[in-house]
Amino acid sequence: MTRPTRSRIPFIPIAAATLFAVAGLVPKADAATPAEILSGYSAQAGSTPSPARGEQLFTAGHGREWRCASCHGAVPTQPGKHAATGKPIGPLAPAFNPERFSDSAKVEKWFRRNCRDVVGRECSAGEKADVLSWLMTLQR
Repeated sequence: MTRPTRSRIPFIPIAAATLFAVAGLVPKADAATPAEILSGYSAQAGSTPSPARGEQLFTAGHGREWRCASCHGAVPTQPGKHAATGKPIGPLAPAFNPERFSDSAKVEKWFRRNCRDVVGRECSAGEKADVLSWLMTLQR
């Protein structure tokens, strides 16, 4: 009776991958600043963002069960809590949480998810710009 052979992961490719990562040759997360992300959304929308419209979108009900403020608080400068799971959520305003709006891929992911929950569809680039512009007005 013969034993099946096990495949082994070669050491050299793992070492090479580690070396590339250390050398910075592996792509990193899409780092950005809130201002850069806002600029991108404004350019996509072809309009100037409005903090007042952003605040309105954030605090108003849109015919769905939740509002943005349901989890992030009416003024998102303090930690929030997910309305269904109770999971803690860090402050949303960038001045109160420097990690917010620092990775455009994450920003897009969370806007997509949260807009579907709150307004029942993806938000437009203009709506995202409006909300982000309002959040950026909230300072310490």
